[in-house]
Amino acid sequence: MTKSSSLLLERRFLPYFVTQFFGAFNDNIFKNVLLLLVAFASAETLPISSNLFINLAAGLFILPFFLFSASAGMLADKYEKSAFIRKVKLLEIAIMALGAVGFITQSYGVLLVILFLMGTQSAFFGPVKYALLPQQLKPEELVPGNALVETGTFLAILLGTIGAGMIASTSYAVNIAAGSVVLFALLGYVASRWIPIAPASAPELKFRWKPIAHTRATLRIAKKNHTIYRAILAISWFWFLGAVYLTQFPNFTHQYLHGSESAVSFLLALFSVGIALGSLSYDKITSHRIELGMLPLASIAITLFGFLFATSVPKDLPTLDRFSDFVQYQALWPTFAYLLLLGMSGGMFIVPLYSLMQHRAKVTERAQVIAALNIYNSLFMVGSAILGMIGLSLLHLSIPQLFGVIALLNLFVAGWLLYHYPIHVVRLLIWVFSRLFYRVHHKNMHFIPKEGGALIVSNHVSYLDALLLSAACPRLIRFVMEEDYANYPPVARFLRRAGVIPINASRGNTIRRAFNEIEQALKDGELVCIFPEGRLTPDGEIQPFMRGMDVILKRCPVPVIPVALKGLWRSYFSRRKGRACKGIPHKWLSHIELEVGIPVSPGKANNEILRQKVCELRGDYR
Repeated sequence: MTKSSSLLLERRFLPYFVTQFFGAFNDNIFKNVLLLLVAFASAETLPISSNLFINLAAGLFILPFFLFSASAGMLADKYEKSAFIRKVKLLEIAIMALGAVGFITQSYGVLLVILFLMGTQSAFFGPVKYALLPQQLKPEELVPGNALVETGTFLAILLGTIGAGMIASTSYAVNIAAGSVVLFALLGYVASRWIPIAPASAPELKFRWKPIAHTRATLRIAKKNHTIYRAILAISWFWFLGAVYLTQFPNFTHQYLHGSESAVSFLLALFSVGIALGSLSYDKITSHRIELGMLPLASIAITLFGFLFATSVPKDLPTLDRFSDFVQYQALWPTFAYLLLLGMSGGMFIVPLYSLMQHRAKVTERAQVIAALNIYNSLFMVGSAILGMIGLSLLHLSIPQLFGVIALLNLFVAGWLLYHYPIHVVRLLIWVFSRLFYRVHHKNMHFIPKEGGALIVSNHVSYLDALLLSAACPRLIRFVMEEDYANYPPVARFLRRAGVIPINASRGNTIRRAFNEIEQALKDGELVCIFPEGRLTPDGEIQPFMRGMDVILKRCPVPVIPVALKGLWRSYFSRRKGRACKGIPHKWLSHIELEVGIPVSPGKANNEILRQKVCELRGDYR
């Protein structure tokens, strides 16, 4: 059983998952039924024109996220979260009861007010929804947990939209809609009753109703940590893209694919299922780790498949009123495939960002960080509407051209992410390629501390050693490297970005500089790896350790983590043939093992003890 599926069987996750699913599902039932009723209502029954009503409805739903998200974040940090969720869900029942009256009486003015209240309820639910996860899940469960949440959210959007269409097409649409929204609100509340207690993160917070002041303070909190702020901007950009696609799907399907209403639902299904598959695939590919290297790669994939989707629309399509004709028309299959792959790329993009934000945010500020995210999401979604109006109305772009423009705009985002996370991309690629060419096994990785400074010492067998260690460790490692290699022009700039510390044993000034850098890195809570043998082993055996490690520990006493690399002596990158990379590689899928030993306290660590421990870990497996 996978970690994702096992979470769905546990009380600490399942009630929460069901609660948030019904919340998203009910929102979409209400909004889409209302919009469909308005679209087909006679002009005299509406207080304003249908076009103005639809745009006003969208604005009224988003407005509360600007007004109340910051206050909601403070309250979610101040109070126990499961009780807070139940109060929010009770509010949803009351709002939906009023909405049911509005549906039955067809009071469209009242329903607009209800839409604003729904946005308010969602604004209060958002921060506590994501802030609860890190309290209920272990750190290694954050990624699968977020993958399931994103899967559930987009499937709820899909099913809610389809369900709204089915309800609106019946003879008793208003009565069914009235009963449905109250029923689903009740089901969400019942599920919330089973959410375990999640203690308040910052009970000492003093709360006064000052929405503007709260918003300023919340945005300041989000900007304090550059990593969190970048994650917020990237998530908001994802919702910007999603809003453009979801808003334009109906007209795109009707005008360019010549499909019916059911065809619109099919495109939405492809997009939503793609995001769900991408979210779950990310968890599987990265083995439940937060891999920031996936962000630029997934963003590049979004540009690629977004552009292919925009340019793959066949010309001279016939009218495809019947759904079966639409899905069976082979010229459209590439368009369908690109949309599915676009959604998958989005799912792989969004999961590590939510996980990173929850992981890095301070416990006492986590809900307020999520509140800041909701504010930025709303701003970006408004921006997407403005872009749509400018592109389609003022610049007279076609919808496929608009899709192409946002795909190309996303390329700048991919470049921005690549600039900030180049090391993470290389780590991820090495991690993937090492599994293509070798059978890599890791043992006792939990001995590497999740935070704080530590010194890693390992035997040195091949030129792959640092790459394999970097790819295996969930944290970034700074490696001490021979100066000639570190300054090799083709890779020198990249290695400096990677935090490599150059050293030359024959030059005193570089030794002093290297030791100063190592000391500062350890004091800053980073992991530093040295290969105490000083060079690749010439015979596969572990050579004597040099005294540099003793000097490092004397200057900065930190735990020392012994690591043994096994199975690399017969690799193409070792000196088994006299020098590395000699001849042609002839062996693939070799077994390689990386075993981590119990940390040694600095007071008990020295060259001889550490060499003995590395030898014991390696055993006879060279």
